[in-house]
Amino acid sequence: MITAGSAANPLATQSEPAATAGHPSRDIRYWWVNHRQVHRQELEGELLWSPKSTHAGVHDESSNNMMKVMPGDVVFSFANAAIRAVGLALGQARETPNPFESRAARKQPGAAQGWQIPVRFAELAHPLDPRDHLAELVPMLPAKRSPIRASGDVNRRIYLALVPRKMAESLRRLLGPEAHDLIEKIAHGANGQLPDDAEEAAIHQRTDIVPAQKVDLIRARHGQGAYRRNLELVEAACRVTGLLDRRHLRARHMKPWCKCNDAEKLDGCNGLLLSPHLDHLFGRGYISFADSGDLLVSRHLNPAVLEKWGLRLPLNAGAFGPQQCRYLDYHRRNVFESHIGGRRKPHEIDIAAVEDTDPQAPPVTVYGE
Repeated sequence: MITAGSAANPLATQSEPAATAGHPSRDIRYWWVNHRQVHRQELEGELLWSPKSTHAGVHDESSNNMMKVMPGDVVFSFANAAIRAVGLALGQARETPNPFESRAARKQPGAAQGWQIPVRFAELAHPLDPRDHLAELVPMLPAKRSPIRASGDVNRRIYLALVPRKMAESLRRLLGPEAHDLIEKIAHGANGQLPDDAEEAAIHQRTDIVPAQKVDLIRARHGQGAYRRNLELVEAACRVTGLLDRRHLRARHMKPWCKCNDAEKLDGCNGLLLSPHLDHLFGRGYISFADSGDLLVSRHLNPAVLEKWGLRLPLNAGAFGPQQCRYLDYHRRNVFESHIGGRRKPHEIDIAAVEDTDPQAPPVTVYGE
């Protein structure tokens, strides 16, 4: 499993991480949704919706589960007797009227209110029919409120169910690399914000810190508050441009915010004050720095960017202190030459070697793109 904020693929099999001081780990969870008549609308609308209560006014398990879904959780999408898509939760549930009713119906007194979760789906070219794997899956089904019955047929009383870990592992294996790749594609299409969103949601749910501490940690995500003040005690200007006007400098963590424990999130040695264009390059792994201050440039950066932004090599920004070097080492190893948190795979093509200036990826149905 992966912790909140990890850039790793959510469908990759990993051991459970140990919690570190000030950074309780949160496993990514797996959910099973039994789509109803609005299956297609939910996929295309990038959402799940469930009423807050039944007609009798009772809150059922599916409604309770809607409130438990966190950004980065994986959803197995079941419709027409098979898992036909996988999805990635992009946010937490919020209260809304039924999005599939007419506008007039939603305004009527007593109109159903429910929970809506933003989920981006990708359809599988090879759906998985549980009835073909009953011998493996049935022993892993939840004892209560299972999304499917022992026959493999849908349990129509369940809309959203938590998938036990062993069952999730089996489903990942049965779905194969296609589901793995689709989830990765969705995660990368979220503009790199999903790991931070997941970490922020986890902070909101913590009970081991007071609200003021939560505010400090979350403001640090945006380079503000206590973190910014601490950073300005260490760095006074953009090391590359020399700009001193703090109104036009952005505070950027060296070790990404979502990867830090509480102390690291607020540590002034874990960051740089950068002009906006350099903040962009540093955050996305196109540049980094040696401990000596030498500017490092990714082989994937278009040389025209260096030319147009006046970055002439070699360039030395001044040596860094010992505490800063620890964080810089993390940046060089895990962010530098990465694509929004995801390192290039060995089989990916180097941009410089491609003659076509607008290469097209293989077609795949990923909603929201």
